[in-house]
Amino acid sequence: MALVAGAAAALATLAAGPVAVARPANTPTNATFPPSYATTHAPARDALSAASLTTPHAGWRLKDSGSTARFRGLAAVSRTTAWAAGTAGTVLRTHDGGKHWSDISPPGADALEFRDIETLDARRAVVLAIGEGAASRVFRTEDAGATWTESFRNPDPRAFYDCLTFFDRRHGIALSDPVDGKYRILSTGDGGRSWRVLPSDGMPPAQQGEAAFAASGQCLVSSGSRDAWIATGGAATARVLHTADRGRTWSVADTPLPAGDPARGVFALAVRDRGHALAVGGDYRPDQPSPHAAAASDDAGATWTPAVAPPKAYRSGAAWLPHSRRLALAVGPSGSDLTLDGGRTWHTFDNGSYDTVDCAPDLGCWAAGERGRIARLEP
Repeated sequence: MALVAGAAAALATLAAGPVAVARPANTPTNATFPPSYATTHAPARDALSAASLTTPHAGWRLKDSGSTARFRGLAAVSRTTAWAAGTAGTVLRTHDGGKHWSDISPPGADALEFRDIETLDARRAVVLAIGEGAASRVFRTEDAGATWTESFRNPDPRAFYDCLTFFDRRHGIALSDPVDGKYRILSTGDGGRSWRVLPSDGMPPAQQGEAAFAASGQCLVSSGSRDAWIATGGAATARVLHTADRGRTWSVADTPLPAGDPARGVFALAVRDRGHALAVGGDYRPDQPSPHAAAASDDAGATWTPAVAPPKAYRSGAAWLPHSRRLALAVGPSGSDLTLDGGRTWHTFDNGSYDTVDCAPDLGCWAAGERGRIARLEP
């Protein structure tokens, strides 16, 4: 694709590694942009980080995972280390940039569907299995997956956990679809060793038919020590909920993303900092169009502005590029897109199928999806 040559140039910098330039804290970076854009429109810090993105063939490079699982859970630790979690209770880990993958799946988890994984440091991780009742479980490891401990098994047949997120190494929350008309929040204060259900008093009522999509591990995301956001769909309006107190109270906002059907809504959120966020989604059915499938917020999710040029199809995952205020990636079964302007316009740069994407602070960006597909952004 013509635009890819320019967009890939920017992607190459990420793949090439960090640039020796000071960057402000809490500014993500996940994409590729044409040098002409970087030099004429982007801030100086973006232009410098893009300077090394000069390889016209930059893009996703598939790694041989040795698995046929579908990976919807992904944690990018660095350019060399990443974790992926998926079907049949599969968890993989690489520490050499994807050349080799270790199968570190929890024993006896073959019947479980892992949809989210979060890393607390180089050796500690927490993985979520989804499903009704006891199918929803949380496992944690402290030794890079050599051993696992089941720390939560859902006792309520009405609950269905979709996503989890951590504010720091100790505090985190997990999200269940509505129970008794409200989303249920599970909380931990000890790094996932123990969990408790939070009171629902501060949670707004759910819409009829509303739920979260366990499509990429990004239906619940966080920023900083206390803020988190929930992406919803399946109802009359696609909404985003926000908490500023680790899940005790929530506000809610409507988004312009497709709604009015169980297959439509916000599928993923990407938060750059407390104020700036992206929402992507649409209609996951391949035979249905997904117009207006992306939006951006610059007020902590209180209001959402539709993209002027959104991705051309449904997108299930999104991530900001580290150290950038404007660059982000979106992925889905029909391709990957890049925004150069904070979500206002999106440009397709790859047609491969991916469900989720994540980027590490050292510019290590990874994507994963069906049939064992795992890729890293490279020159």
